[in-house]
Parts: sequence; structure tokens; C-alpha cells
Amino acid sequence: MTYFARTAFLFDNNCLNSLIRLQCVSKARVSTSCWKYNSKTFDEKVENQTINRLKEPEPFKNYAKQSENLKHFANTGALVVVKKEEEYTLPHPIWSKGEAEEVEVTHRKPVGLTDNLAYLTVSAMRLGFDIFSGYKVQIRLGTLDERAVLTRCIFLETVAGVPGFAAGMIRHLHSLRKMERDHGWIHTLIEEAENERMHLMTFLQLRHPGPFFRGSVILTQLVFTAAFSLAYVVSPHFCHRFVGYLEEQAVVTYSDILQKMDEGKLPMWSRLPAPEIAAKYWKLEEGAMMRDVILAIRADEAHHRVVNHTLGDMDLKHKNPFGPGE
Repeated sequence: MTYFARTAFLFDNNCLNSLIRLQCVSKARVSTSCWKYNSKTFDEKVENQTINRLKEPEPFKNYAKQSENLKHFANTGALVVVKKEEEYTLPHPIWSKGEAEEVEVTHRKPVGLTDNLAYLTVSAMRLGFDIFSGYKVQIRLGTLDERAVLTRCIFLETVAGVPGFAAGMIRHLHSLRKMERDHGWIHTLIEEAENERMHLMTFLQLRHPGPFFRGSVILTQLVFTAAFSLAYVVSPHFCHRFVGYLEEQAVVTYSDILQKMDEGKLPMWSRLPAPEIAAKYWKLEEGAMMRDVILAIRADEAHHRVVNHTLGDMDLKHKNPFGPGE
């Protein structure tokens, strides 16, 4: 009796397991068919629905697949498109060869107390830096070389990138505090700050400063940022005129560098290919040299000269005449 009972138990248990497996397979088939139906239903209705891309990744993939003819999704096989480094830069002018070559050294004659104070401040800063850095002595002795020029450019660009960002931040906070529109000034100021920073990134491809130089930059940045920010709160007109005159001196500096390159006094730079970051940023022609980079940087400085003198003449509530990348 025990033998038959055990056999019956095993038979019932095997039947039960088979039944369970059969039910699982049936449910899986039903589930698969339902998923296919739901997916098809979504594909038919997705164009008329609002998709939450944060909560519905799978539907958004389907939507992207259906939208391959749209420019936004063209030639992309992933949900998130990873942009190249240069694509993260803000809009900025791309200069033609003729535009870059035709930049001239100009000077806006100061008119009134604010203009004269701004011009005297820039002149004093230029004289002090020339003496402190040994630039005047090196020119007089004829010992100015690529290393000295590069050091000067790197330091100046760490300073030049401050005014645009500080002014943009102050106008941004003012807009939030007053709950008023800024009329486009912030965009131009931030674009200018980034453009100066890209000048710095270009020169850093040629030299990595040591700890003493970096310490000098940090100290100068702390003092200059605090002073310029305070000055912008007190008188934005003074600050824009100050930057306009500062950019005039930048054009003088880069024009002098170009002249020395043409005279053969900076032979290493005359034969140096353009750094890759510069070629991409300014979209330089294939085979561009360091001289082409200096031309583009000088054109940028000339553009900042015009922008800041123009903003210095305007009422602070007027619409910015310079569009993105202009």
C-alpha cells in the first residue's frame, strides 16, 4: 500500500508541475501579445500625446525613431546626443582673413569726467604692468622672446575674462531683484567673458604656468574682481568705458606681436602651427599657423572694443544692439 501511495503522489506532483509550466507559457504569450499591441497603440497615438521624457524613456525612444526626418534627430542613434567639446561654446564671430588683417589700432577720445577717469585708470594699469613684468626693459634691450610674450598674454587674458562675467552677474542679479527684463545685455557680456577665456585656453596649449605664476593670478583675480564688481554697481558707464579702453590696449599689444612676428623677431611662433583648440574655435583654414590665431584674437579684442564703447554710450535700460554671436 505504501508503494502505490508513493507512486500516486509522484504522478500527481509531476502532473502539477507540468500544469504550472503550461500556464506560465500561456501567460507569457498573452503578455507578449499585449505588449506588442500596447506598443503598436502607442506608435499610432504618440504624435498626439505629450511625452514626459524624464518618466517615459521607452516611449521617447519610439518617438525619436519616428522623427528621424526631423533635423533635431537626424543621424542620431542614441537618446542622448553627446556633443563635441567645441559645440558647448557660446556663439561668437568667425572672422574672415580680410577682416582679421584689416583691424586697426584706434582710440576714442575721452569726453567728460567719467571717460577721462576710465582712460587714466587703464593707462596707469598698463604702465604699472609693463614696468613690473619687465616688458619695457625687454623691448629696450631687444631681448623680448616668445616665452616673455606668452607669459604676458596668459596673464592679461586671466584679467580680461573678469569684466564681462562680473558685469553679467551683476545685471543678472539686478534683473532678479527688480523683476525686470535685461534686454539682452547679459548674453553679450557672458559671450565676451567666454571669448576671453578661450584666448587663455589657447595660450595654455603652449605653456603650463608654475605655482608662483598661478598664485599671482589668484591674487590679482581676487583684487580685480572685487574692485570691478564694486565699480560696476556704482557706475556701469565707467566700467564699460574702462573695458573699451582696455581693449584698445589689447589691440595695441597683439598688433605689436604681429609686427614682431613679421619682422622675424619671434621665429618660433612664425613657424608654429595653430593649436587644435584654436583651429576649431575660430574655424581656421587647414594648415593655419600661430599668426592666424593672433589675428583672430586681435579681431576679437577689436570687437570687444566696439561693443563696450557702444554699451558705455547707452542708457542701461535700452535694448542691446548686439545679437548672439554679433
